[in-house]
Amino acid sequence: MEGYREIPSDELDGNVIEMIGSQWLLITAGDGGKCNTMTASWGGIGFVWGKPAVTLYIRPQRYTREFVDSSDRLTVSFLGGEYRPALAYCGSHSGRDEDKIANAGLTVGDTDGGVPFIAQAEIVLQCRKMYRGRMRKEDFLEPELVTQWYPEEDFHYVYICEIEKTYVKTR
Repeated sequence: MEGYREIPSDELDGNVIEMIGSQWLLITAGDGGKCNTMTASWGGIGFVWGKPAVTLYIRPQRYTREFVDSSDRLTVSFLGGEYRPALAYCGSHSGRDEDKIANAGLTVGDTDGGVPFIAQAEIVLQCRKMYRGRMRKEDFLEPELVTQWYPEEDFHYVYICEIEKTYVKTR
């Protein structure tokens, strides 16, 4: 990928709790013809089933979930602080109704593996889905979480994805 270098996943630098929870990320999936992205502030990066992995949470009504479900691979893009308005836009508009990527002032590139990503990203994780499940009300050990986060009981789908490649923008 032009403008990026690939690094081993275990050399990813930064506080991932801050990167996900405070700075947010974009989940992008699709193919050369059409893709969509969404902002997320829930997730995790770690090691699962002997592989570097990312865990993502997507509500059932999100348009991007259709692209994630129909693709084997997706990307997770971390952008610099100057793109906070674009992240906010992508989190409050649906690609079902508009070209929200363009309207947010962002562009799409393809990884060396042909997976769409947000070209303004500082860090890109190319991921392969390994698991998809759905949170269930009866599995919550703290019922107040259901009341607080799921008043409509639209429980997230959980995706565990192997991080196949990690790209960082070259300076």
